[in-house]
Amino acid sequence: MKKIQPLDYIDAYVTIPGSKSVTHRAAIAAALATGTSRLDKFLACEDTMFTIQTLQSLGVPMSLTGETLTISGTGGKLLDEPGEKEIFLGNSGTSFRLLLSVAALARGRFLFTGSPRMLKRPIADLVQALNALGVNAGCVNDDGCPPVMVEATGSVYGGPVGVRGADSSQFISSLLLMAPYAANEVRIEVTGPLVSAPYVRLTLDVMSKFGVQVGHEGLSNFRITPEAGYKGRFLTVEGDASNASYFWAAAAVTGGKVTTGNIHLGSEQGDLSFLEVIQAMGCQVIKMPDEVTVIGGLLRGLDVDMNTMPDLVPTLAVMALFAQGKTAITNVGHLRHKESDRLAAISAELRRLGGKIEELPDGLVIHGGEKLSGADMETYNDHRMAMSLAVAGLRVADVRIKDEGCVVKSFPKFWDVWETLYNRLALTKAP
Repeated sequence: MKKIQPLDYIDAYVTIPGSKSVTHRAAIAAALATGTSRLDKFLACEDTMFTIQTLQSLGVPMSLTGETLTISGTGGKLLDEPGEKEIFLGNSGTSFRLLLSVAALARGRFLFTGSPRMLKRPIADLVQALNALGVNAGCVNDDGCPPVMVEATGSVYGGPVGVRGADSSQFISSLLLMAPYAANEVRIEVTGPLVSAPYVRLTLDVMSKFGVQVGHEGLSNFRITPEAGYKGRFLTVEGDASNASYFWAAAAVTGGKVTTGNIHLGSEQGDLSFLEVIQAMGCQVIKMPDEVTVIGGLLRGLDVDMNTMPDLVPTLAVMALFAQGKTAITNVGHLRHKESDRLAAISAELRRLGGKIEELPDGLVIHGGEKLSGADMETYNDHRMAMSLAVAGLRVADVRIKDEGCVVKSFPKFWDVWETLYNRLALTKAP
């Protein structure tokens, strides 16, 4: 259990590690590419290790030294072995979804499975899309959830396919990453609203960096030709905006100052837009080419649609506890299918602190200014719950985080980096 020490004021510099989202996508593109790739500032966390271990089990040679991952590309020709192989992916939804399509390029029977929570997360839309492209895949229990069996023949036929965008943008990203190696042109039509749309743009950006240009009309229709193919390259993984958010929020709730290094404002990471939310709440944001400084101010509540950056809802909800007025967070119903039901989880834990929270089917209303007191915080084995609740402990005494080790999923060194808030630059205001 991790006890969070309150701070009245912060003045700190934090270096943010590589992006988890970019790391997943770049490792897959490099694995399928022609030639050798090197990924510098590779984020070695639980989720990304599931991805590279699975790629290795699919026949991709690679080696990890420090923060550098070297991958010998396969040109899209993956494992060719008879028999069945189990691929266990824990609770890494990103690994599960992105790799499910990739496995169709190998030859063999692959049983994709994971943790108990993973076995409750919807996957039917992606399975059906793969079926439409000529892949023999199915949910073992006929319930629309994992485990999923892929009977791969080493080839994906291709053609047109429609995919609903309402549950996860990762279904579209999965098909896009695999599509350059289909036998025929792949045409993807996204039906209905698309959640977490910036992550699809991030996928297109990574594909472009590895030499594949995708024809598309907005984010609703995509066309990938069979002549396309990834080319190996050297890539430095940019810093993770999602993980930077906890340190921006630390500055916001304490009225202090935090500078986050290794943040590239030209990135396609949608969570960079959280800086606009922070500004609207009353903070000052100073943007430099490779770093961002947030200076806290008097926080005020606001209404915000968080559909494009759902992972930051817990961070915003904690900030809202210390804002004047109420904060309404909307259009994030898909958060109920994450590592935890994040809407229910964050509601329960903020109430445990004394917060006044309204839980809606697709969002939250947080009433700021309530009297708060410390408590033992449940994390639901959800890394983003642990990291966001740490922010509350900067203002509320006796906040203790249970199962604090769950941060290994995306930010293994989080608690070490968190301690930099208390270093020689961290000051306590005079009473």
